[in-house]
Amino acid sequence: MLTHRTKYRVIYGDTDKMGIAYHANYLRWFEIGRTELFRAWGLPYREIEKKGIMLPVSEVKCKYLAPARYDDLLIIEAGFDPESRAALKVDYRVTSEDRQTVHATGYSRHACVDANGRVIRPPAFITELIRRNSK
Repeated sequence: MLTHRTKYRVIYGDTDKMGIAYHANYLRWFEIGRTELFRAWGLPYREIEKKGIMLPVSEVKCKYLAPARYDDLLIIEAGFDPESRAALKVDYRVTSEDRQTVHATGYSRHACVDANGRVIRPPAFITELIRRNSK
């Protein structure tokens, strides 16, 4: 699986009183990774929505492995699972800048919904983009 990497520095607002990143922020970081993956492939979320497609999260999993702390520079890796057919699945890995520490791994699944709110199969413009970039 080909991944895209995004750097993110843990800000004070991401942490609790102990200076450790609050667990829900990992889901935000997954979203940052997914958004930047689409952007790097030339298809920002805004363009997907202009085509009448929304990508709501239908499932998410995050396995916490090591705490991230205030001012850590993280690498958020995101990549599409090319085997996923009925929905989009994005795999994530959050590591330290030197990639020696894995802070979390996980995935999110996204339904494709048309402008009328109906669940549809992933449209060709998205599946072709994933196929082309997953080689």
